[in-house]
Amino acid sequence: MGLRILRRKDVEDKIGLKHAKIYIMMNEGIFPRPIQLGPKSVGWVESEIDEWLMKKIKERDECTAEI
Repeated sequence: MGLRILRRKDVEDKIGLKHAKIYIMMNEGIFPRPIQLGPKSVGWVESEIDEWLMKKIKERDECTAEI
């Protein structure tokens, strides 16, 4: 299985957040940073986005278990 690269719109659709929030989270160090694909082109490694989503699910489940 090879790496899959997601463009910004794909990332937005996958996580349900717009680019402004994605870039804020990247600057805060809580969201994966993109890789440079070209002079004006970036993309995110899909497995890193999936890992971030799984972490969010785990955080939710841990909070639910405490209730």
